[in-house]
Amino acid sequence: MKTSVIGFPRVGTLRELKFASEKYFKHEITAQELTGIAADLRHRHWMTQVAAGIGFIPCNDFSFYDIVLDTAVLLGIVPKRYRELNVSKLDTYFAMARGYQGESGDVKALAMKKWFNTNYHYIVPEIEDDTVISLDCEKLTGEYEEAKELGIKTKPVVIGPYTMLKLCRYVGSKNAEDFADDVAEAYRQLIAECDEENVEWLQFDEPSLVRDMDDDDKALFHRVYDRVFADRADCKILLQTYFGDVRDVYEDIINMPFAGIGLDFIEGKQTGQLIDGYGFPGDKVLFAGLVNGKNIWRNHYDKTLKVVGQLRDKKIDVVLSTSCSLLHVPYTLKQETKLSQDYLRFFAFAEEKLIELSELAALAESYNYTELEAYHKNQELFAGTRDCNSYEVRQRLAAVTEADYARLPKRSERQALQKKEFGLPELPTTTIGSFPQTKDVKSQRAQLRKGEISEQEYVDFVKGKIKECVKWQEDIGLDVLVHGEYERNDMVEYFGEALGGFLFTEKAWVQSYGTRCVKPPVIWGDVYRKKPITVDWSVYAQSLTDKIMKGMLTGPVTILNWSFPREDISIKESILQIALAIRDEVLDLEAHGIKMIQIDEAALREKLPLRKSDWYTEYLDFAIPAFRLTHSGVKAETQIHTHMCYSEFTDIIPAIDDMDADVITFEASRSDLQILDSLRENNFETEVGPGVYDIHSPRVPSVAEIVKAVNVMLTKIGRDKLWINPDCGLKTRGVPETDASLRNMVEAARQVRK
Repeated sequence: MKTSVIGFPRVGTLRELKFASEKYFKHEITAQELTGIAADLRHRHWMTQVAAGIGFIPCNDFSFYDIVLDTAVLLGIVPKRYRELNVSKLDTYFAMARGYQGESGDVKALAMKKWFNTNYHYIVPEIEDDTVISLDCEKLTGEYEEAKELGIKTKPVVIGPYTMLKLCRYVGSKNAEDFADDVAEAYRQLIAECDEENVEWLQFDEPSLVRDMDDDDKALFHRVYDRVFADRADCKILLQTYFGDVRDVYEDIINMPFAGIGLDFIEGKQTGQLIDGYGFPGDKVLFAGLVNGKNIWRNHYDKTLKVVGQLRDKKIDVVLSTSCSLLHVPYTLKQETKLSQDYLRFFAFAEEKLIELSELAALAESYNYTELEAYHKNQELFAGTRDCNSYEVRQRLAAVTEADYARLPKRSERQALQKKEFGLPELPTTTIGSFPQTKDVKSQRAQLRKGEISEQEYVDFVKGKIKECVKWQEDIGLDVLVHGEYERNDMVEYFGEALGGFLFTEKAWVQSYGTRCVKPPVIWGDVYRKKPITVDWSVYAQSLTDKIMKGMLTGPVTILNWSFPREDISIKESILQIALAIRDEVLDLEAHGIKMIQIDEAALREKLPLRKSDWYTEYLDFAIPAFRLTHSGVKAETQIHTHMCYSEFTDIIPAIDDMDADVITFEASRSDLQILDSLRENNFETEVGPGVYDIHSPRVPSVAEIVKAVNVMLTKIGRDKLWINPDCGLKTRGVPETDASLRNMVEAARQVRK
C-alpha cells in the first residue's frame, strides 16, 4: 500500500526559517542567504519523508510566509500598490504579507484570516477589477526540479482554483464569476507546464468543498474545472480535500476526470457514508485521510486498518494519507527530553506520523497483521489507561446550574453604572494587553529556566518592566492601562502552567502565520486552577497608577483551541472545565480590587464547524455559555472586556453579543473595517474597539490615517460605545514603532474628541 503526505511543516525543527526571515527583514542577511537556508530546509524535509518510505511526497508546500499568498503570486494576483513599489520579487511578496514602509513607498499588508478551523492564518489575496491573471510557475517547477535533482519524485501542491476564487477578496465591482474563466485557464496552463516537466501527479487543494455549497457554488466549481480539464494531459490531478466531508459535491467529483480524490476520514463525518451510498470509481485512486494531521495523539491502528479493509473490500484503490497537511502539528518528539515516556508514548508529531503511515501501510499488506509486533504495541497502548481524571473537577462541573451562565443586572444597566464608576473620556484609549517582548525579557526568562537566576530575581526584573510600562503608558496618555504581560511566554501556555491537567513541550513549535510560531500545550487530563495566576502582577501594576489597570486573562475557548485537545472526552466538557478555572481567577482579581478584566477569546471562531447547520448544536450552544460562566459572578460595576482577532466574525455577531461582555475589541484594520456594517445591522449592544491599526505589520500609522479610520467607525458606532485601540497585542513589535504608533493613536483620539 502506498502512502501520501498532503503537506509538511516548513519552518524547521528549530524554527530556522523564522529566524532567517527575521534576519532578512532586519537586513542582517541577503536574499541569497535566505533562499539558501530555505533550500536546505526543503531538502531535509524531503529526505525525512523518503527515509520513512512515503510514496507521494509533496513539493511546493514550502512557503516563506503562506501557501495561499504563494498561489496568488503564481496566478499574478499582485495588487497595483505592491507592484508600484518596484522592489524585488521577494520583497514585493513580503510587502503583501507584512506591509512596507521605506524608501520605495508606504503600503499596508493584505488582510489575514484564520485558515478554516485551525490556528494557522492565511493572507487574503486581493483582486482588483483590472487584475490580469497570468501564470508564473517558477517557484512550483523550480522546487519540483530541486527534488528531482536529489532523486526524489514529488507531487507539486497548489491551492485549487475553486478554493482560490472563494478565498480572494474582490475590491472592485467584479466578483469570482468574472475571474473564473481566466483563473481556470491559468490552471489549465499549469497542467500543461507540469506535463512538460513530466510531473506525474499534481495536487489541487480544495478545502472549500467541505463548506456548505449552494447551486451557485456548484456551478462555479463545474465552470472552473470544465475548463481546467478541457485538454487531455498525462499529468494526473489529485483533488485533495480536508477539514470535513464533501457531501454537497461527492456525486459530482467521482464523475469528473480527477485521477485521485483525497477525502478526510477524521473530520469528515459523512465520508464513509458517501462512499457506502454512492460508491467510488474503479478507475480512480482514493487518498484516504486516516492519520490525523491536526492533533498529536497516536493513531489507533486497529480502527484505521478496519476502515482500510472495508474500502478494499469495495475494490477501491487506496492510498493511505494524512487527513490534512502536517503543518498543524510539531516536527518531532526527538526534541522532547523532559517529558516522561509515560506521556510521550501517546503522542505522534509530524515525523512520527510518517512512521505511523509506514507501519499502517505494511500492516495493511499483511493477511495476519494482528500477529505483527507493530500492531501489538499499538494495541497495548490503547488497552492501557491514562491517569487523567479528577473526581473533584467532575463533581464541580455537574453542580453548575443554568443560573451560573447568566450575569445580572442586564448589560444596559451595567454600562450606565460603569460609565459613572470609571469616568473615562469619550473614545477611551487602551491597548489589547501585551507590550514588546524585548531581548532582555526573553533573556531573563531563559536564565530562570536554566536555573541561572533565582525566582525572586526574575520577579524583581518583571516588576521593573511593569513599572517602566506603566510609566510609558501614562506618558503616552492612554486612558486604560495594562501591565504589559512581561511574565508570560505565551497567552495559553502561561495559563496552562498554573492549571492542572496540562502538559508542556520544549520545542514542539507550530506555525501560526509567517514567522510567528506557537508551542501549544497538551490537555492531558481534567482541568482545574492550581493557584492564582495573574493576581499578584495585576495588583502590583494597579498600585503604580491612579488610572484603571485591566486584568488580563485568556478565555476557556481560546485555551482549548490553542492547545492540543483530549480525544477521550468531548470538546464541550473540556471547555467547561477550563471555564470554571478561569472563573476562579476572575473572581480573585475582582476581590483584589481589579475593576476591569479582559478575558481574551481570540480563537472563538476557530472551532466553529465549517457547515452552518452545525454551528450552534456542535459549538456555539456551549462555547458562548462557557464564556459567560467565566464572568457571571462579578459585580455590575466590574467591566468585562474580551478580544477577538483575524477571523470572519460578521456571520456570528449575534452569538458574540450573547457572550454578554461589556466591551469587545476586534481585529478590523486589515479588513478595512468590514465588520462595522454587521455590528450596526445586528444592533450590537456591547461597547466595541474595532482596532485602528494593524500590529502585525512593522509600519507606523500616521495620525491622519487613524483619524480617518475613527471617523469611519463613528458612522457605524455611537460615540458612547466606541473604544480606540490597536487591533491586537504588541508582543511581537519593536519598542520604537510601538511608541510612535500609540502616540499617534492617542493624538488621533484627542483630535476626534474636539
